Formats: sequence, C-alpha cells, structure tokens
Amino acid sequence: MAPFLDLSSNWSLHSVPAAFVLALLPNFYASMAAGKNYDLANPRKTEEHLAKDTTLSKQQVNRILRAKAAANNGLETIGLYAAGVVAANAAKLPVETVNKLSLFYLGTRLVYNLVYVFLQDNRKFAPVRSLAWMAGLGAIFSLFIKAGNAL
Repeated sequence: MAPFLDLSSNWSLHSVPAAFVLALLPNFYASMAAGKNYDLANPRKTEEHLAKDTTLSKQQVNRILRAKAAANNGLETIGLYAAGVVAANAAKLPVETVNKLSLFYLGTRLVYNLVYVFLQDNRKFAPVRSLAWMAGLGAIFSLFIKAGNAL
C-alpha cells in the first residue's frame, strides 16, 4: 500500500501557502463568529464593537479575540518559516528531512490554533499552547541550523 503522503517528493515549498492558510483560518472563524460586530470596511474596530455588544457572552467574545490573536501569531512567524524552508532547499538538504520539518511545523500551528481558540476557556491548556508554539519555532530553527550546517 502506498503511503498517504510521499515524503520523497518535495512538498516543503507547498507547505508555505498551507501555513499561510492555517494562519488565516482563526481570523476567518473570528470574522464569522463576530457577526454584525465585524465591519469589513474597518475590521480593526471589531474588538471595540465586541466590547459594546451585550448579546454575546464573555466566553464568545474571548474566543473571538483569541482567534484574532492566533491569526496574528501565525502571520508573525510565517516569514521566518518561509525563509527557513527556502534556506533548507537552497542548502539541498534531504527532501525527507525538509518535508518532515515542514509537516511538523504545520502540525504545531494546527494544534496551536485549536488549543488557543477552542480550549483556552480552560486556562490549564495554556501550557499546551505555549508548547505547540515553541515546538513550531524549534522546527523553524532546525531548518536554519541544518541548512547552515550543510553549507
């Protein structure tokens, strides 16, 4: 039986737009969940509108704000991730290595988003979110370190 994803083909560059989509997904969720509070003409006012809305519970508002924060966090790291993928490919690292680190990064971003947006109502999950974030940075650093060692 063939593997689900052939890691001998280079998928790492494809992972960069996938990471971008993963970074935007929480923002899409926040926009939909905010409903009338989301102003397409002035989206940065969403937080202000949410603060005035008495129809949403505090839990709903907090989840929307965390979703926006998760999206921002993803966008803050994607440049470094993309550069790491390019560096690893330019250094001609083994394709399997780059693919595994890329998939690992995507997995950490997915876990980060899910934990931050949906499980953070329980503050005990905060360390899981932080661990996912640090693991993602570890994947990025590994791409750079391995590329540097290969050059």
